[in-house]
Amino acid sequence: MAHIDASTVLPAERIRRAVASGRVSQLHRGDRYADEGDTFDVDGETFEVVEVTERKLGDLTDEDARAEGSEDLDAYRERLNRVHEHFEWNDDATVYRHRFERAE
Repeated sequence: MAHIDASTVLPAERIRRAVASGRVSQLHRGDRYADEGDTFDVDGETFEVVEVTERKLGDLTDEDARAEGSEDLDAYRERLNRVHEHFEWNDDATVYRHRFERAE
């Protein structure tokens, strides 16, 4: 367990704001950026990484998309295509889900 910089897991300020407001509780990334038990701070609040899971993009659901601040999986795909210049959705691509919650 380590205390890490929030930007390690949450690469954009808008994502950090969404986490602080409770709209985002997980983030899928192309690499593993934290371990379970790691903590980070956003706007004076401490969050704990409670789960890091290796998955395939094709396994993501509407529930995953909502936990990342999108309306549904289609909107999530569109957002990824918009923010990542060379991104191409591949159901077999490996991603890592980082789930977090406010620390007690």
